[in-house]
Amino acid sequence: MKTESKGLGDTLAKITKATGIDKVAKFVLGEDCGCDERKEKLNKLFPYAKPKCLTEEEFNTLDTYFEKNTDTLTSEEQLSFIAINNRVLEQKLVPSSCASCLRDLVSKVRVIYNEYKEGNLNAEEETIVNQ
Repeated sequence: MKTESKGLGDTLAKITKATGIDKVAKFVLGEDCGCDERKEKLNKLFPYAKPKCLTEEEFNTLDTYFEKNTDTLTSEEQLSFIAINNRVLEQKLVPSSCASCLRDLVSKVRVIYNEYKEGNLNAEEETIVNQ
């Protein structure tokens, strides 16, 4: 049974097992070589994020913004984008006046938005074909 990696620690553990390094470490360092503690620490430091789904309200907020096709971001839009980013990606961004930080924020939410937009277009095309 394959288990999904929670973070970098799990991935490294799989690699060391596949290459046999884990057995060498246990042989040299003993049965309690500290590998499990390192794995858990690495998982906490470098977890693999699973984005949450956008709500309809969040999608509509992003749709309204990206349909305007503007390069400006009002403070209200920034707060909305931060709230969406933080919930969907489980991050803790805070408002900023840093231009490159704002560009990064818009880029990240654009990627999320585009995934939904493309998914909706594909679903609409399927509906038309199946009618």
